[in-house]
Amino acid sequence: MSGLSAPSTISLPRLRLWFLAVPVLLLIAYLVLMDNGAISQTGAYLHELMHDGRHLLGVPCH
Repeated sequence: MSGLSAPSTISLPRLRLWFLAVPVLLLIAYLVLMDNGAISQTGAYLHELMHDGRHLLGVPCH
């Protein structure tokens, strides 16, 4: 006995949650931090919301 324990496994539902959550969070981060109207130009309200989000997070945008 060397004192090593068996590696823990990740359950499939938890893994599916990560595969869904990570792209959604990356898309939200892109929209708030990087998008300057390329995607959010479809509606002025969405564009202003993302613009205000940049200011809230302290990201320079203009």
